[in-house]
Amino acid sequence: MKIVSAKYLTSVVEASKLLSDGVCEFAFVGRSNVGKSSLINNLCSSKSLAKTSSTPGATRMINYFDINNGQARFVDLPGYGYHKAGKQNEKMWAGLIEDYLLNSQNLKLVLFLLDIRHEPSQLDKMMFDFLLQTGRNFVIVATKADKLSKAQQYLSKRKIAASLKVREELIFLHSSLNSQGKSELLDYLDA
Repeated sequence: MKIVSAKYLTSVVEASKLLSDGVCEFAFVGRSNVGKSSLINNLCSSKSLAKTSSTPGATRMINYFDINNGQARFVDLPGYGYHKAGKQNEKMWAGLIEDYLLNSQNLKLVLFLLDIRHEPSQLDKMMFDFLLQTGRNFVIVATKADKLSKAQQYLSKRKIAASLKVREELIFLHSSLNSQGKSELLDYLDA
């Protein structure tokens, strides 16, 4: 996929407001601070399209981004696992993520992000199982690859694959810092 234009479209906080117009959507899901916004920015060759933060839990809505003037959309889902705003809001965002993943008519692929430096947490495994149960197409993206050497990346990818019981080929490595894996991901989205 060649991205020639990308812009913020809208944000929603209610399932009733989910966009349903037939435009192909690629959703990004993962723990808070795993790098969803950074991945979106990197794929779109932008530094500020999706807001990034060093504080976990910054994305509190479903954020839609228009790709190539209506050709597709990227959807940045709220992170799970940590929220300064409290348990009540965390439950609301978890429900919003669930509603989107179960009910979106436009969703074609979920990019499930994991931090390459850590084995999947219990929450990550719960999300993985949920994605399996929904029957949605998804791919695993191990973010922050630049934090490890090539040898460490290989070992971490093996650990993630073993932990989730998936083939290593189903895991993409990515770094927003040096764009490692960017072209492979864009080719996959195109396919």
